[in-house]
Amino acid sequence: QVQLVESGGGLVQAGGSLRLSCVASGRTFSSYAMGWFRQAPGKEREFVSAINVYGDSPVYGDSVKGRFTISRDNAKNTVYLQMNSLKPEDTAVYYCAAPDRRYYVGLRGDQYKYWGQGTQVTVST
Repeated sequence: QVQLVESGGGLVQAGGSLRLSCVASGRTFSSYAMGWFRQAPGKEREFVSAINVYGDSPVYGDSVKGRFTISRDNAKNTVYLQMNSLKPEDTAVYYCAAPDRRYYVGLRGDQYKYWGQGTQVTVST
């Protein structure tokens, strides 16, 4: 059973930074890409970022490019999302996600099978 547990959310002022973490268990972490999504109240789920098994060639949604950085530590079964220059519009519940196909990097939510419980990020003005 694959489990994903996020942490690191919180309340931060605009312009500030947060680092989210997601610890995975239940299978060989290093064989699967990982992704981050977010969902704000009343809005659809949005792709934030994804990273391949090697930790290179990250992909970002347009709204976070240049501000967010995804990384992974395969030895710790953990994927991170460093969020800088946060804006109020970044306020959302952030979810990490994992696909069920090895080495597959998806950009859509329906391409991921496993989801964490989410962590709230609130950016104040």
